[in-house]
Amino acid sequence: MKRRLCLGLIALACFSTARAADSPVINVWPGKAPGETKELPAEGLQAPKAKEVKPVKRVQNVSVPTLTVFEPSADKKNGAALVIAPGGGYNILAWDLEGTEVAEWANSLGLTAFVLKYRVPKREGDLTNKLPLMDAQRALSLVRSKASDYGLDPARIGMLGFSAGGNLTAMTCLKFGERQYDKQDAVDEVSCRPDFGVLIYPAYLVDKDGQLKPENVPTKDVPPMFFAHALDDGITPDSSIAMTRALKAVGVHAELHVYDGGGHGFGLRDSKFPAHTWPARAGEWL
Repeated sequence: MKRRLCLGLIALACFSTARAADSPVINVWPGKAPGETKELPAEGLQAPKAKEVKPVKRVQNVSVPTLTVFEPSADKKNGAALVIAPGGGYNILAWDLEGTEVAEWANSLGLTAFVLKYRVPKREGDLTNKLPLMDAQRALSLVRSKASDYGLDPARIGMLGFSAGGNLTAMTCLKFGERQYDKQDAVDEVSCRPDFGVLIYPAYLVDKDGQLKPENVPTKDVPPMFFAHALDDGITPDSSIAMTRALKAVGVHAELHVYDGGGHGFGLRDSKFPAHTWPARAGEWL
């Protein structure tokens, strides 16, 4: 039995790697991304951390934002889409843990997934993470502009993010009316508002006292949001709790799942903690 299970896991890993390698990649910008201040070293992967049971692919030095496309099988495709923002503290991107693995889960629900490779690390002086927000806004407009190419409903295009990617998802939902860059082409005439947001252990939404930062207070026009967080998350579950309360206060639908254990950065991978059941709850919500 153990041998069959191992062989099955190896086959699944090979399938996942093949899927990622074969997936189309779209450049987010028509040329050099706006707002850049300096050249970075070549994009690549950080060395894996010691003692990781399953090493995480950590992408670093991103200066050319892209979208990697994962399409569901034709019999499952339902016309909805997700732009997925991996986390990594605005320093790296947890590319498989919070990106490609999530795309395959989205495909299992019938959603077309676009994994966003946004600019990291944080550029000097970019205190509000404006450059990643530019990339996210452009990505939403770009996906919506290609709705007919991918058989999508342009009114069912949402965004999902983890940790810093959850923060980026929140900012994209909150600031859809404030384009962070000058128009590049006709794509930027298309709305960058996500139709829904899925925020998994989002970071940096509250101050040191656990209160929602003033610039993050939502209006009644922001999209509905789903949250999942663990109580023992050292980055703090207050970000999800405070944002859920603020959304409810302005009449926006929000659903929050808080788990007793799980820490931070669990992605979709199985663990002994109940937090690993969040994908089922998110699937029901979607």
